[in-house]
Amino acid sequence: MGSCKLLLALLCFIALAFFHVSEAQNSKEDYLAAHNAARSKVRVGSMTWNNTVAVYAQNYANQRAGDCKLVHSHGRYGENLAWSTGDMSATDAVNMWVAEKVYYDYNSNSCTGGKQCGHYTQVVWRNSVHLGCARVKCTSGSGTFIICSYDPPGNYVGQRPY
Repeated sequence: MGSCKLLLALLCFIALAFFHVSEAQNSKEDYLAAHNAARSKVRVGSMTWNNTVAVYAQNYANQRAGDCKLVHSHGRYGENLAWSTGDMSATDAVNMWVAEKVYYDYNSNSCTGGKQCGHYTQVVWRNSVHLGCARVKCTSGSGTFIICSYDPPGNYVGQRPY
């Protein structure tokens, strides 16, 4: 009987360790670290996590879980969306947005070569100081949906992000 309890305890420990590791890759600290690393490269102050903004992001992510379409919420916050057929992490999503930096021309304050760079400029938008993000598994089994919401929003026409 004692070895059975020991085995059960060991299995529970392994399950908890696995859950902790997978959740740790998608924590608010992961979202913030990836954002703030990009921001520091252009000398923009750090963002802080905001629970109100995070609840908004989670509510919207929950709404998108059924189809995981990249449809913006058109809410009061700025936002970046990501979707992957696999298991996308918080850092993967932010790095994907930051990778658009190569298409942003600061001098003309525009995206070059017809490429997209608005996700990047939202990440580094100087006046966006509060962040809230959420991640859901698509219920259709078609991957992962991630949203980051920014307060105040950025990407105003005619304004530079930094």
